[in-house]
Amino acid sequence: MVIMALDHTRDFFHISAWTDDPLNLQTTTPALFFTRWITHFCAPTFVFLSGVSIYLQAVRKTTTALSAFLIKRGLWLIFFEIVIVNFGTTFDPNFNSFMLVVVWAIGISMVCLGLLIYLPFNIILGTGFLIVFGHNLLDFPESADNFKPNFWWDLLHHGNGVNYPFIPNHSLVIIYPFVPWTGLMILGYCSGIFFTVKFSMEQRQKLFYRIGAALLVFFIVVRFINIYGDPFAWSVQKNGLLTLLSFIKVHKYPPSLLYMCVTIGCAFLFLAFIEKFKNRITDTFQIYGRTALFYYAVHWYVLHIVSLICFLLRGHSMEEGTQFVQIPFRYLIPGEGFSLLIVYIVWLSVIIFMYPLCKKFDTYKQAHKEKWWLSYL
Repeated sequence: MVIMALDHTRDFFHISAWTDDPLNLQTTTPALFFTRWITHFCAPTFVFLSGVSIYLQAVRKTTTALSAFLIKRGLWLIFFEIVIVNFGTTFDPNFNSFMLVVVWAIGISMVCLGLLIYLPFNIILGTGFLIVFGHNLLDFPESADNFKPNFWWDLLHHGNGVNYPFIPNHSLVIIYPFVPWTGLMILGYCSGIFFTVKFSMEQRQKLFYRIGAALLVFFIVVRFINIYGDPFAWSVQKNGLLTLLSFIKVHKYPPSLLYMCVTIGCAFLFLAFIEKFKNRITDTFQIYGRTALFYYAVHWYVLHIVSLICFLLRGHSMEEGTQFVQIPFRYLIPGEGFSLLIVYIVWLSVIIFMYPLCKKFDTYKQAHKEKWWLSYL
């Protein structure tokens, strides 16, 4: 959650955020590249651990009760995305663009998993593997010169960020096609068994080190072959560093097989390493984790308000902020912004600002566990 905010801070404050791709090897710098690349770990790890959490709920709930909860919570998350989060990111009271991003992907994946949990465990596991390891087969017809994606293709697989009008002056923008994310959540659900009493912490750590290492080796081998697993091949660049960046530049929209292997592989290694630690640092970061949805929504508003203040201080008016419609975020002008150092300063400031808010909300949640609606937050 903390690292995720870095990418969103870059969106609002970096000078080239809306004029160039930070992963563009022709124009990026190593610092800018890794500022963007490190945030790749956020969404897949969160989706995967959401699946783990669902399995742990399955241990103490009936299948029917859990299914109903997942479907209701999934629909709530979709609403949360298109209304609460969308307004925080765009500051557009007319809701001209409804963007389907990570919370939507988690929500619709929960709905799908809510239907799948009636199936035997092995079938659920096989479905997850089939989606995660097989969805990049769709890259081959997609790469044809005459291929034209449509709404359903983007919704299920690609996510081009294309505007799909559905009523006058309102459009749907698909950023996160949900099927690959659903497959990842399913595998997370099946991995939840490792966190039950069937496995000791020592057994779990050894297993996670092996799984993590295996996924990274698989990533290196398949990426080196350069045939399958990601829609864009890597290539030799003008120097070794850029060649390395080309090698690890994997596709997020949709999350390719190799993208998921490198991110979840590292996540397994980190989970194995961090579980034995419990101190003030881990307790602090747990506050952000236990209030993830609250944190996610509020940090968008905080970032956008600070960005709006900077916009006005640069001499612009409120009216000007609504005229640059080429990007969905209001009060941002492409080409205006700050250096990467300022981005990091703003990011750390927002993280510090968010902590007491999250702490207070977490205290409230812990003191009012009887309130059913808190389980949806």
